[in-house]
Amino acid sequence: MNIGSRISQLREKRGWTQEELSSSLGISRAALSHYEKNRREPDSETLTKVADLFNVSIDYLVGRTDNPHITLDEGVRSFTDQLELSEVELLDKFSLTIDGRKLTPEEARRFIAFIRAERAMN
Repeated sequence: MNIGSRISQLREKRGWTQEELSSSLGISRAALSHYEKNRREPDSETLTKVADLFNVSIDYLVGRTDNPHITLDEGVRSFTDQLELSEVELLDKFSLTIDGRKLTPEEARRFIAFIRAERAMN
């Protein structure tokens, strides 16, 4: 099952119209329609809002699991929310990877710089 089908299924299970859900998410009804018909994929902020609204995990929405309620427990969530990825020890300990390859310290620094620059623009 794909993202759009899951969003549509969750919305219909609640008995909501596209207008009601799109309003709750702060997006247009047309955008929601595109998501539900798999013409576009929602950005991470919208995915997070959908997951929070329906009390499901993002992994469920993107099809990584069929269990909608596998989420981090509060202790783990609190820990991960406080991680500072610029610390070399954490980068080494957690072996962050992209496309199956471990990030080098330089790649990690560039990645962090990119995220900080993107946040500064918002």
